[in-house]
Amino acid sequence: MMAFAAQITFRKKYIYNVALGGCLGLFIGLLQSCTQSKSDDTTKTASATDSAKAPFCHTKPPSRFAVNQGPSATLAAGSDDRTGMLRIPGGSFQMGADNDQARPDEFPKHNVTVEPFWMDATEVTNAQFRAFVKATGYVTTAERKPDWAEMQKQLPPGTPKPPDNVLVASSLVFTAPDHSVSTDDYSQWWRWVPGADWQHPEGPGSSIKGKDNYPVVQVSWDDAIAYAQWAGKRLPTEAEWEWAARGGLSNAIYSWGNEAVDAGKTKANTWQGRFPNLNTKRDGYSTSAPVKSFPPNGYGLYDMAGNVWEWCSDFYRADYYQQISQNGTTRNPKGPNQSFDPEEPTVPKRVQRGGSFLCNDSYCSSYRNSARMKSSPDTGLSHTGFRCVKNG
Repeated sequence: MMAFAAQITFRKKYIYNVALGGCLGLFIGLLQSCTQSKSDDTTKTASATDSAKAPFCHTKPPSRFAVNQGPSATLAAGSDDRTGMLRIPGGSFQMGADNDQARPDEFPKHNVTVEPFWMDATEVTNAQFRAFVKATGYVTTAERKPDWAEMQKQLPPGTPKPPDNVLVASSLVFTAPDHSVSTDDYSQWWRWVPGADWQHPEGPGSSIKGKDNYPVVQVSWDDAIAYAQWAGKRLPTEAEWEWAARGGLSNAIYSWGNEAVDAGKTKANTWQGRFPNLNTKRDGYSTSAPVKSFPPNGYGLYDMAGNVWEWCSDFYRADYYQQISQNGTTRNPKGPNQSFDPEEPTVPKRVQRGGSFLCNDSYCSSYRNSARMKSSPDTGLSHTGFRCVKNG
């Protein structure tokens, strides 16, 4: 794991490379290792420094940084429509690490109580997001030109401005290498692609035609919030998401129980084979799958494991569980008041949950109920979507 100083060197070097090469690239954050982390017991605690050294499965992709906000998208706020939603009962559970694949920021296990709420049975689909865009004229983060003035606030002093033809609308796209590579260098399979957005998830040559029932991807946290407000909903808290994912099972590793992901029948859309260059597609998919392609959990929710990452409302802090575990049982936690990620101290992050079609047991296992991830709120990726909730 590289020190933060090394990340700074990488950023400066990459921006110079961008200026010479012309493609908006990975110029914030050195992509880090995702080797499997082991822990002895689920009572372990983690400091912010410990979490900074932990391997992360999301690949810590570079942040896009802030851009100018699009038009207001609160037209349908307050709607009582619960079509496609399920009522999730309230209850108490132990939130956090369930097995030795857990990473430091999943410790310690702590007691949480949540009130009943309604949750979308599936991830928000392309058809649903299209209806929102049509009704509001909303322009997503990936479709807007990055704001250099905002970007400067999170870069080392003196970082030179890339040429204008580099600062173009773009988003992150997974591109599998054609040969075996070290999993220590994420730049070998993540690319900033100009023209990649929710309608063109892999770039200008791609399309969502015929994929109305696929989860929308390439949406930032800001985009997800805008949609939720328009729909009269909100994003789930991290606690609500984990409670719902567990589907009534106590301390189970996965949303279906404790059976290994690749044992028996196919349970979720994940990566089978050797990551990142060989996917056997045993589950039938190389990227995202249509919603409801795999069995639901005990609450009737689909794709709470795998398929695409899902945004939550909470700020991310590496040591948040350690902080709230000192309070006894916490009722309806909404996350910390501010973000702190020791890997990138200057970049605010929001929580993501559920893993994606890129997760693999030998590489990472973020389809576990307790697995946490984080990203800057203005970052979209080809394996990131969301679902919404309502009070209930």
